[in-house]
Amino acid sequence: MPTITTNDLKNGMTLELEDGLFQVVDFQHVKPGKGHAFVRTSLRNVRAGGTVERTFRAGEKVERATIDKRNFNFLYRDGDDYVFMDNETYDQINVAPETLGDAGNYVVDGSSVVLEMFGSEIVGTDLPAAVELNIEFTEPGLQGDRSSGGTKPATLETGLVIQVPLFIDQGERVRIDTRSGEYLSRA
Repeated sequence: MPTITTNDLKNGMTLELEDGLFQVVDFQHVKPGKGHAFVRTSLRNVRAGGTVERTFRAGEKVERATIDKRNFNFLYRDGDDYVFMDNETYDQINVAPETLGDAGNYVVDGSSVVLEMFGSEIVGTDLPAAVELNIEFTEPGLQGDRSSGGTKPATLETGLVIQVPLFIDQGERVRIDTRSGEYLSRA
């Protein structure tokens, strides 16, 4: 692992500390009038997802984790697991739903996903900002409700339930924001 100093920290950088694997969310160099300079950081635990505040001495050495981003194609579901194929080596891997987290709500057969790997462990996913999915089920909209701006629940092909405008019908294709899980537009 490459060793860096806390003066070289940047947002998004991943560190391997004694507590685990952490990604830098925010940092601030502080030079008080008296005493030594220090770096105040906000770190997100990559495995557990929680955020912690931590202070380092200026110039303190920390281990930078090497995160490998690799392109995978989603092939199919095997029981509860998701089966992905590496685009370079054509190796197949099984991924538990807990590992994917919310990203499992947006992957369908044949979709491309960038998996962030630390050694052979998957520590994150990198999805596009929006995906297109089919509406599997939704109640029909009522005549006259077209202009009111109301919403209704709709079940997507992945099983995710979202709110869509009343004019959206079953079988249509819609764009979904993967960061918030909200309806964006018709596809």
